[in-house]
Formats: sequence, structure tokens, C-alpha cells
Amino acid sequence: MWSPFGRTGSVIRRLRAGHRWGWVSDLELWQRSLGFGALGFLTLVPLLIVVSAADTAGGRGFAEWLGDGLGVSAGARQEIEQLFALPGQVWRTTTAFGLALLAVFGLSFATVVQSGYEKVWNLPPARWWARWRHVLWLAVLIGVLYLFAITSLWHQNPGRGFVTVLGGTLFFWWSQRLLLGGRVTWLALLPGAVATIVGLLGLRIFSRLVFSPLIASSAVTYGPFGAFLVIQTWLVAVGVVVFGGALTGRLIDDALPRTASALKRRK
Repeated sequence: MWSPFGRTGSVIRRLRAGHRWGWVSDLELWQRSLGFGALGFLTLVPLLIVVSAADTAGGRGFAEWLGDGLGVSAGARQEIEQLFALPGQVWRTTTAFGLALLAVFGLSFATVVQSGYEKVWNLPPARWWARWRHVLWLAVLIGVLYLFAITSLWHQNPGRGFVTVLGGTLFFWWSQRLLLGGRVTWLALLPGAVATIVGLLGLRIFSRLVFSPLIASSAVTYGPFGAFLVIQTWLVAVGVVVFGGALTGRLIDDALPRTASALKRRK
């Protein structure tokens, strides 16, 4: 008797038994996630501080944005707010050299994401003249994060979750297509985008249960440095989700044709 659960288990066993399961170890997920977290801390945190400072109408500042992204409690948000300058202070202390250094880190961050996607799909590195994709991706990333910050103001609006999920799925779908240089079809990349968003939603729940109390306790034990360590750990977890989601999409895309043909033979 055919069972969907039995079919799913059979697919997983074939993946584990075959060479495709080696992609998990070949990807070096943990090492790539550490690089993602390190460059993310050097890029995303300063970048969002500057971008959020431009939101003079909302005046929320980066601390509130980060607290909402982490999904932590109100007490943990207060600890985060003590780590960062107010929006007005950011603009007074920002220099041209700082912005140039931020751009260099940002392009390196895009390179890390691209190399991870290329490893997932077993593709050779892109040519050097394709670096313009990093600039475009970083610019769109800023816009997407700013959009999410605006929607975070819709506290009671039921459309907030829909916009976040849809926008995030489209961004990760497009990101894979852009950074891979169009070498993988849109249809093949869709499962990875969906898996990434599902993973980020799960990480948000995990953050409220784990990172929220950690921020409060670390701030008491180690001071501001403790909260920074928790935020750095969270960024590493985001890297695991981003690369792990893309890898999950690759495994799903590879398994679907075999599953479909097996179902046809059973009919």
C-alpha cells in the first residue's frame, strides 16, 4: 500500500545513500556560515545603522529594527538600544572613509553569498567582470531591508506577514538567479527560496525562545560585549539558514523528477 510518508522516507534514504548527500559536507555549511556572520556583522550592522538613520520621519533607529528582526522581547530590545547611537548621532559621525570601507565589506559579503550558492549547485566561480552583480545585489538588499523596516510599523495590520513572506521569497529567489548568473532556471531555484523563508521564520521563533533571554543575561554578565556576541551568533544562524535553504532547494529539485517517475510507474 502506497503511503506519502513512506515515499518521503524512501527519497531521503536514496539521497543519503547516494553521492548527492555528499553535498552537505562539501558545502562546508558551518565554515561558510561563520564567514557570513563575520562579514554580515561588518556590513549589515553598520549599513542598517546608516540607512535607518535616514528614516527621520519614523525616527526608530537601528536598535528597534534589529530587535524586531530578532523577534526578541521588550526587555531584550532595551539592552540592544543601549548598544547603538541615535539616528542624529549617526549622521554626525559618518565619514566618507567609513562609507567607502563599508562598501568594500559589502562587496565581500556579496561574494561570500555567491560562492555559497555556486557550491550548492556545483558551478564554477563567475568571471571577474560579473562583479557588477554584487553591487546590484547589495543595493537591492538595502531596499528590501528598508521595506521590511517600514512594514514593521504595521503592528496590527494583517498584511504585514504576507508582505514579509512574499517579499523575502522573491528576494531570495531573485538573489540566487542573479548571483548564479542565470546558470540555473527560475523553477529549480524556487524550492530553495521557499525553504530559506521557512527557515528564517523558524529562526525568529527560536530567537524569541533562546536569543531573547541570552541577550538579557549576557548583558548583565559581560556588559554590552555580551549582547554583541549574541547578535553575532544570530547572524551565523542566519547564514546557516541562507545556505542550508539553498541546499535544501537543490536536494528537492534533484529528488522531484525521480519521485514523479516512481509515481508514474505505480499507476
